[in-house]
Amino acid sequence: MDWTGCDLVEQTPGKVSGRPVVMGTRILADTIVQDHELGAPVEEIQESFPTLSVETIRAILAFAHTKQLVR
Repeated sequence: MDWTGCDLVEQTPGKVSGRPVVMGTRILADTIVQDHELGAPVEEIQESFPTLSVETIRAILAFAHTKQLVR
């Protein structure tokens, strides 16, 4: 997915092989979307990644939804 335009996601060469991660973390943005698509509620995703707020997770999912990747 192209995360360009999402202020919560960064791509840094050498950080997680340059893959899109949540800003300031090493958590792959795509993992959040995949977990949600597999049926995990936002609260469960937050339990898996306690450094992320529920609001951040929802914002990432909303961005992905605008790109029509979240059903």
